[in-house]
Amino acid sequence: MKKDNYTSAIVISVILHLVLVAALIWGTDFSLSEPKPMGSMVQAVVIDPQLIQQQAQEIRQQREAASRAEQERLEKLRKQSEQLEQNRRTAEEQVRKLKEEKARAEKAAREAEKQQQLEQERVRKEQEKLRREKELAVKAEAERKKKQADLERIEQERQAKQAAIEKAEQERLAREKAAQEAKVAAEKAEQRRLAEEKAAKEAQEKARKEKQRLEQLERERKEQEAALGDIFAGLETESAQNSVAKQKHIASETDRYGAIYKQLITQNLLVEDSFRGKSCKVSLRLLPTGSGAILRDVTAKEGDSRLCAATKRAVAQVSSFPLPSDPDVVAEVKDIILTVTPEL
Repeated sequence: MKKDNYTSAIVISVILHLVLVAALIWGTDFSLSEPKPMGSMVQAVVIDPQLIQQQAQEIRQQREAASRAEQERLEKLRKQSEQLEQNRRTAEEQVRKLKEEKARAEKAAREAEKQQQLEQERVRKEQEKLRREKELAVKAEAERKKKQADLERIEQERQAKQAAIEKAEQERLAREKAAQEAKVAAEKAEQRRLAEEKAAKEAQEKARKEKQRLEQLERERKEQEAALGDIFAGLETESAQNSVAKQKHIASETDRYGAIYKQLITQNLLVEDSFRGKSCKVSLRLLPTGSGAILRDVTAKEGDSRLCAATKRAVAQVSSFPLPSDPDVVAEVKDIILTVTPEL
């Protein structure tokens, strides 16, 4: 049916293009103007064959271009239609598979429920049978005291059947326990997933706050630098005050880069619940390599052993530590002691 539609569309398009070309040819003025008498003057009309040939060539080219464009359009529509049909078949196949899986799951559930009902019915009948047998045994005891041996045999059979029932009950309870444990395990897995999502969100929030804090430190540093610039400009002769301001600048920059280093470390730190409320003090020795530095050595000074081990691993994962441009500050931060406190 689709092939017939495409064929009909092509035929209609060709007919329309032929009509268009015929109209163009018909509208082209190939007639010669009749000479009109103008006194004794005679006016001749010269026909340019090359112009006529050029116009015909242009008409053919336009027709061929229109035909090619129409073919390309139809081919594009055909490919789009085939792609849509393929997508539809793929979607239908996925729906069919999902329906089959659902049907199999529902069938399995119905079968399990049916087996459980059959098992319950069997146990009920067995219990009823045992009840009747016990009544018969009691009657036999009252009515036929001489057949004590038979009664003992019946009692033994009853006990055996009761043991079988108890075993079946224990197996049923074991199955229920296993199902409950599986459910609890699934709930714990879901809780872990939710906890991990929460931890990820908290880590993002922590990173955002740390970024804001670092930006605030940067603003304060710039303000301090501006203030120091004013101080140095006005107090060039006061060496003692300059020295104090320089030391403050070095301390401020050291704190700022220490905060940056802690941020780089905490980004790689694998946090555990047991780290809550604990900290670790580590000593970093850095080797300058230009604008940055690499880790030469890290030593845990004090703190929780597990947290310190995790902190040392996180420090080792930092590929490069940024360095300030001031050599005096570099001298301070290349041997620096940091206190890492996970935020949980």
